[in-house]
Amino acid sequence: MNSYNVTFAYLISASNGDTMKLKRLILALYHPGNQYLIHYDAGAPQNEHQEIARFVSSNVVFNEVGNVWIVKKANLVTYRGPTMLATTLHAISLLLRTAKWDWFINLSASDYPLVTQDGSAWTILSRSFAEYSILGWDNLPRTLLLYYTNFVSSPEGYFQTLLCNSNEFKNKTINHDLHYIQWDTPPKQHPRSLGLKDYRKMVLSNRPFARKFKKNDQVLNKIDRELLKRNRRQFSMGGWCLKDEEKCEDLQGENYGVLRPGTGSRRLRTLLTKLVYAQNQNKRQCR
Repeated sequence: MNSYNVTFAYLISASNGDTMKLKRLILALYHPGNQYLIHYDAGAPQNEHQEIARFVSSNVVFNEVGNVWIVKKANLVTYRGPTMLATTLHAISLLLRTAKWDWFINLSASDYPLVTQDGSAWTILSRSFAEYSILGWDNLPRTLLLYYTNFVSSPEGYFQTLLCNSNEFKNKTINHDLHYIQWDTPPKQHPRSLGLKDYRKMVLSNRPFARKFKKNDQVLNKIDRELLKRNRRQFSMGGWCLKDEEKCEDLQGENYGVLRPGTGSRRLRTLLTKLVYAQNQNKRQCR
């Protein structure tokens, strides 16, 4: 099998009632060159944990490639304290030991991609920084982790603070989460759910992800149909499984390693070029 120039490791988090959304997201996001680790909240009913386990174990492609895993000892995740952050760090540690990859991305079941995986979060971390977050050779990550123990939604500030206080990594960041999100006015704890009326703005934003979505919403069907070229219960179109111009169903061994970027790659390139240019104009991101 061929290898890819750049690969991603995904942590996908889900909680009570997210079974259908999680299944749909994994199929839409899947690519054999990437790695996927699923964390299903310990507080969710046992039947939901079992359903996701069956979904992963029964998929022929997942079994053949071997790049989709489930965290066996799941955490009970809340917005208070370090549980969300601990889950993320634990996932990074597992992925570092398990597979080779270049970039770490964390998503939730309420996220959805706006581009296919050929050519291409709340947070996207390089592998070198992910290793630093776990190994902490100057002890800063552990010290900062203790400081963030009592914070609400600690992942929203931990990695950013760690980056900006590390001599090796500071000012090597781009201040953008690559998500399309809409907030109420005044903003509430969670962003509002996106619908069909948001579709055009999502596409024009050139961002690779959007959140959050309701289960089985019409706008998800439109994204599948027009952006991901994905039929119901199938993978998003990609060079690795392209049988024809309309659907992507199974792993095609002779195409493994083939990338066929779609229109989404051009939108993403436009956004990244703009972000890199802005970052170069402002060399001191951390102040």
